[in-house]
Amino acid sequence: MIKNLPTPTNPLNIGTRGSLLALAQAHETRDRLSKAFDLPSEAFEIVVIKTTGDRVQDRPLKEIGGKGLFTREIEDDMLASKIDIAVHSMKDMPTLQPEGLVLDTYLPREDVRDAFISPRLKSLNDLAQGAVVGTSSLRRKAQLKLRRPDLEVVEFRGNMQTRLKKLDEGVAEATFLAMAGLNRLKMDHVPKTPIEVDTVLPAVAQGAIGVERRMGDMRAAEMLEAIHDVPTGHRLAAERAFLAALDGSCETPIAGLAVLEGGTLYLRGEVLRPDGSDSIDDAVRCPIEDGAKAGQDMAAKLLAQAGEGFFDWR
Repeated sequence: MIKNLPTPTNPLNIGTRGSLLALAQAHETRDRLSKAFDLPSEAFEIVVIKTTGDRVQDRPLKEIGGKGLFTREIEDDMLASKIDIAVHSMKDMPTLQPEGLVLDTYLPREDVRDAFISPRLKSLNDLAQGAVVGTSSLRRKAQLKLRRPDLEVVEFRGNMQTRLKKLDEGVAEATFLAMAGLNRLKMDHVPKTPIEVDTVLPAVAQGAIGVERRMGDMRAAEMLEAIHDVPTGHRLAAERAFLAALDGSCETPIAGLAVLEGGTLYLRGEVLRPDGSDSIDDAVRCPIEDGAKAGQDMAAKLLAQAGEGFFDWR
């Protein structure tokens, strides 16, 4: 029995960014906790925290610091006990957490695929020679230039709604979004075509929601254990070990995906030159419990193949 369950007068504070997608993910976390412990929604308070990545929209992420831009202020508030737990899109998360924080709870993973978004076209193959495509993702840019070096890629920062508005305004012919976000926001009206993972490998941890807590907060630990999705945890252990061993950041084009096949984990990984001129990839099957080791080993193999200067900007 968990002591001191939250109540409407003493709620569990859930920290999140303020975008519609971030709020949807926080609400999903709240609803799963509410159901698991038969608590009213009023026993939880959603606390919106603006991060540096949200405030600075006029520069590429690589110029202002990488992945921690979307988490630092939230984690600072948790360390200061202003919030009890924090909800994150796992593809935004650094592979190491600040001292005193733990990230070991994942909700069931959504669709991992990227989506090709265009009001007129259905796929990459429909884009005319030299067409303009918008994305803020170095991975997507590198994968795009690898397949279509003729295309012009422009910076598309901002939340999902901002990027869709830019598309409507004609800033670009097409862009890319995660299917997971579109599904969570029930954006069926958006003209999209899912891109199969055999065509474009997604970002590490794409489609997964993680919930972070303070180390030693046993109430939060016990409550979160009730909503943790074990299969997603196994998959992310392999993917994030792969990313960590590559020293992955928002400045490094890396893709990776683990799937479970019975008692086996199948991991695929890809690293690309930032300009999309080259890529190397690998795949491995292993027992599920060996996923993290497989991720580390695959990263070492790809780094050896890449050689010095592979990730340098040109």
